[in-house]
Amino acid sequence: MSVTLIRGQVRPDQAADVEAAAQKMFAAIKAARPGGVRYASTKLADDGPTFVVLLELDGPANPLTAVPEFVEFQNELKNRLAGPPTAEQLEVVGTYRLFTD
Repeated sequence: MSVTLIRGQVRPDQAADVEAAAQKMFAAIKAARPGGVRYASTKLADDGPTFVVLLELDGPANPLTAVPEFVEFQNELKNRLAGPPTAEQLEVVGTYRLFTD
């Protein structure tokens, strides 16, 4: 299992569009129900253009890449970022029902 935290800032004029695109992408992911992955996108409450993503994979492959809307979102996001995102590997100490639907 690997857990990655990804932090990125989108251009302020793109924040609402990125949020809408993320909601569309998550609807497609929920419909596809890929296994071996947990994925959440959040934004800082007091800073609309900063998004923080948590990605947990059970194996080396990312099953989200089989969801066309995920791939489309990633490709479009490149043009909406204010700068390069940062990614950090996390070590889980404990968790309980994080972001359940």
